[in-house]
Amino acid sequence: MSGEKNMNIDENKLNELLGRFVGDLGATMHAGLIVIGERLGLYKAMAEPNERITAEALAQKTGTDERYIREWLNANAAGGYVEYDADKDAFYMTDEQAFVMTNENNPAYLPGAFILATAALRSVPKITERFKTGEGLGWHEHDADLFCGTELFFRPGYVANLVSSWIPAMDGVEDRLKAGARVADVGCGLGASTIIMAQTYPNSEFFGFDYHDKSIETARKKADDAGVGDRIKFEVASSKEFPGGGYDLVTFFDCLHDMGDPVGAARHVNESLTDDGAWMIVEPFAGDTAQDNHNPVGRVYYSASTMICTPASRSQEVGMCLGAQAGEKRLREVASEGGFSRFRRAAETPFNIVLEARR
Repeated sequence: MSGEKNMNIDENKLNELLGRFVGDLGATMHAGLIVIGERLGLYKAMAEPNERITAEALAQKTGTDERYIREWLNANAAGGYVEYDADKDAFYMTDEQAFVMTNENNPAYLPGAFILATAALRSVPKITERFKTGEGLGWHEHDADLFCGTELFFRPGYVANLVSSWIPAMDGVEDRLKAGARVADVGCGLGASTIIMAQTYPNSEFFGFDYHDKSIETARKKADDAGVGDRIKFEVASSKEFPGGGYDLVTFFDCLHDMGDPVGAARHVNESLTDDGAWMIVEPFAGDTAQDNHNPVGRVYYSASTMICTPASRSQEVGMCLGAQAGEKRLREVASEGGFSRFRRAAETPFNIVLEARR
């Protein structure tokens, strides 16, 4: 072919790239099957580790069609999400597979990430046009599965870390919450972080704010179901206009980078805090340079940022577009411009950095 005339193809590198392609294509196609498995309770029906089950038995157990189930099971076995016993023509899950695919409260629960990803992909036609026009795409304009998928993706990490390590890592915050504090959770989404804090600190009063009215409606229901609806007030409000003052703690969980005017949000947080109050900023883990983030985790976040976070910021006033890989240095600048003089990394996980800002 004419395009090959000046190319010097390294066959090993080419094969490596093609191998990566096969893995990526398989993962992309399989994402839909994981969503189906989560929605129909297929993984949970196989939750007993190492217990064999045939395609016919799983179909009967879940009220589904055996032929579809057999194809689904073979795809999962090929992908390493379930195991196959050829002697019995049956399938099973190992302890590890059951742990990550069936328990929504463990820190490594995986299906939520695939619900998030497949929902984001439904916006590809819209995002393609935004590439040409430079316009934004608001959070509320995405498929509704994005909202529940985001909660299912982030909530396990909050369950595992928020009250056990992140809050204790902040200076004096845990003691205040135990004694009784006023807390504003801004960009609360479906309320997972707010509910976890309210369950742990019954003496404190919590306020959850999000600009998306449908998320606030769901958050109220989830709080009632969790038995803390009387101690959380959820309200539709933006990050620059959420009401109230005298907050001992304001929290932003994985949302500051989505905002059009994060500096304006920082100023409003500053004004809403008590003199010795703290701003807790939880953001996706990132280094300070793009090259620092050219790794598997960075790939996930840059991809999500392209389809979700950057368009969300661009759809709002200012449109700063921090992106999901802003890094601590850039976030420190935002806090400083917002009037905060003290800023430190309080904790981190492979997926998050936890930052503490004070006046």
